Amino acid sequence: MTIFESLPTTPRSEELIDKAFSRAARAGNAKHGIEAQESMLQTAGNILSDNLGNVVTSWPDFDLVDPFYRDLADAIVAREDLDVDALRQHLNEVMWASRQVENIKQEYHGRIRNADPDTARKLRKQAFARYADVTESVEDDLLAIADAREELRTLPDIRPDEPTIVVAGYPNVGKSSFVNRVTRASNEVATYPFTTRQLRVGHFERDRIRYQLVDTPGVLDRPAEERNAIESQAVSALVHLADAVLFIADASGNCGYPLSSQLELRDEIEELFADADGDIPVLTVCNKSDESREMDADHYMSVETDEGVEEVLDAAVEAVGYEFELPYDR
Repeated sequence: MTIFESLPTTPRSEELIDKAFSRAARAGNAKHGIEAQESMLQTAGNILSDNLGNVVTSWPDFDLVDPFYRDLADAIVAREDLDVDALRQHLNEVMWASRQVENIKQEYHGRIRNADPDTARKLRKQAFARYADVTESVEDDLLAIADAREELRTLPDIRPDEPTIVVAGYPNVGKSSFVNRVTRASNEVATYPFTTRQLRVGHFERDRIRYQLVDTPGVLDRPAEERNAIESQAVSALVHLADAVLFIADASGNCGYPLSSQLELRDEIEELFADADGDIPVLTVCNKSDESREMDADHYMSVETDEGVEEVLDAAVEAVGYEFELPYDR
């Protein structure tokens, strides 16, 4: 489960007001006079303040979110003409409304307590009108938050703390076949909505360590100038995630892309991941080596014949260099 998958449904302002006032009416019916007005004021104020506040506190603190999810969230919500900073502003507005309701409740609580019954009723109605005004004022903010929630719930279930190998290269070079092969079965590879494309994630184990294989069709399969702003943001997220990159190329010419173009993309990806913290290794792999090896590569394989596949996987694991963090014995 991702950090956004458990976000509760965001209520509309009308729903909150109806809920608060109907429960307040029931609370008031159980009492009489000034006590009834106080009970209604408190009940409605608590429901509105708490529910508005819960909208905000249910979200993670983006300053503490892993950079992968932060950048990926930016890419995902951009489809709604939003970004993380704008989302935070909407959340701030809703928290302001929660506090305003609490302030109104405290203000009118003292006034009602010292009033006669008729005045107390009028004051409570004034407070309710102000409650409604404040809650309605953040309707657009609640709608934006609701839209962002729906988008972010589709984020892939990727664990940034697990060693991750990103698979890149032009379409039709065998990336998906490789991921399917090393995860043993295609049904073990999950497909997720990812920006305007899809992200495919598989897993394999080596020496009791689980590795993530991330195939990125539509993102790391063409030059940067062909990516839109959302896809470029998604690439930034992948740079945070990767511990190693397998760039798969096809020298046979059967993939539909010239080898020169493939290698230009490889060079661009090497530069991109070299700029990341830790200088992430990029291994060049020639697939369909049973058809052609007419290129310089770190490794050669044929997913079709199974030749060299395990060796490529071994090389990727070695490039990641992941080690368990063992507790220190004092």
